[in-house]
Amino acid sequence: MARSRQKKITIPSLEEIQQEMTREQSRGRYHQALKGTLGTIVVVAALAVLVAALLLPVLRITGTSMQPGFQPGDILVAYRTNTYERGDVVSFYYNNKLIIKRVIALGGETVEIDEEGRVTVDGRALTESYVDEFALGLCDLEFPFTVPQDSLFVLGDNRPLSVDSRSTDYGCVNIEETVGKVFLRVWPLNQFTYFGALPAWLGGRTNVNP
Repeated sequence: MARSRQKKITIPSLEEIQQEMTREQSRGRYHQALKGTLGTIVVVAALAVLVAALLLPVLRITGTSMQPGFQPGDILVAYRTNTYERGDVVSFYYNNKLIIKRVIALGGETVEIDEEGRVTVDGRALTESYVDEFALGLCDLEFPFTVPQDSLFVLGDNRPLSVDSRSTDYGCVNIEETVGKVFLRVWPLNQFTYFGALPAWLGGRTNVNP
C-alpha cells in the first residue's frame, strides 16, 4: 500500500513574524483612527444641528407681508436675543406659524400712524426706505398708542396687505415670545445679504436705527 505524503509545514522565521505583527498593528491603528474620525464627524454634525436649533434658527419665507425686501422662498438665519432695536427684523410665532415683521417701536414708546400710513414714534417721523407703498392698512387702533413694556410694536413692510400690530387682534409681540433677530439671507444665493445685525457673541455690534 502506498503511503500518503505528508504536507510539509513551513515555519515562518522570526523576521516574518515581526513583519506580520507590524502589519496587524498598523491595520489596527488605521481602523482605530477611522473610527475616531467618524465619531468626531458625527459629534460635530450633532453639535452644529444643536447650535442651529438653539442659537441660530433657520427660517423660510412663505408669505408676502414683508415684500419687497423679502420674497417667498427666501431662507433666513436669525439669532436668539432679548435685545431689539427699531428697524430690526424679528421672528416670532403667531397662531402656531413662524412670522417675521419689522420692529417699529419698543416698550414705553408712543406710536402714531396717519391716514396715509406714515409712522411717527415719540413725535419723530420715521424714514422707512424699506417700504414701497405706505398705507394705513388693517388698522383698528386708537392713536396715539403706547407700546406695553417688554413688548414690540411690529409692522410688515408690505403695508397695504400686512396684518400686524395695527390690528388689536394681532397686538404687540412680547419679547419673551420672540424666536430671534434676522441677520442673514442665505437663499437664493444671488440674494445673499448680511443685514448688519451680527450678534455680539459672534463679534458683531448692536444696530443703531433711527
